[in-house]
Amino acid sequence: MKKFVPVLKRTKLFSGVGEDDILSMLNCLNAAVRQYRKGEYAFRQGEYIRSLMVLAEGRLHIQKEDYWGNLNILNEVRPGEIFGEAYLVPDSGSLLNDVVAAEESAALFFDPERILAVCPSACPFHTKLVKNIFYTISDKNKSLVRKLSYISQRSTREKLLSYLSDEAKRQNSSSFSIPFNRQQLADFLSVDRSAMSNELCKLRDEGMLDFHKSEFTLHGSEAGGIFQ
Repeated sequence: MKKFVPVLKRTKLFSGVGEDDILSMLNCLNAAVRQYRKGEYAFRQGEYIRSLMVLAEGRLHIQKEDYWGNLNILNEVRPGEIFGEAYLVPDSGSLLNDVVAAEESAALFFDPERILAVCPSACPFHTKLVKNIFYTISDKNKSLVRKLSYISQRSTREKLLSYLSDEAKRQNSSSFSIPFNRQQLADFLSVDRSAMSNELCKLRDEGMLDFHKSEFTLHGSEAGGIFQ
């Protein structure tokens, strides 16, 4: 548990809390660690969630597969991000999607009753933690709005440019890496992989970008203006 404290200290959830206090809070919040192999399901559609999860290592994909096997990656959970908060309120129902480890991952699970109830040891950072949860949920909502802006674009080209432009801005560089391979990116943007690959080649031939696997570089006055 202690090895995850430096990671947690850099998250919004534990913002403003020292490492020693985080370790004490993990005990107070009855935290438990779970490890996941690549491809392993952390949660399955239809399950009921009873804990708040914070990803400590790796990446998780929130995804949905239809009756015919078509996969849609709805979002990605990165280290320091939370999952499950939407299902903790009464009558929230069962999980609507699967959550699968995109690589070797580790997650911390917290008892939500310990978070919302008054701390029995009068932990001075308990109130701050509740506030940080609110801020973290706000960030997640912004991420979902960004995803909606990508898939609401009319063409595969527009979806790609919208997503890659946002990644360049987020990473503050015209050269950056994305957390998806080709198939995962197509699933994330809800487009056909072949059509997307063809569009990427066209964009490269037009001099707008270069790419190698998950590494991208944007070119042109539009890309340069992002960082000025």
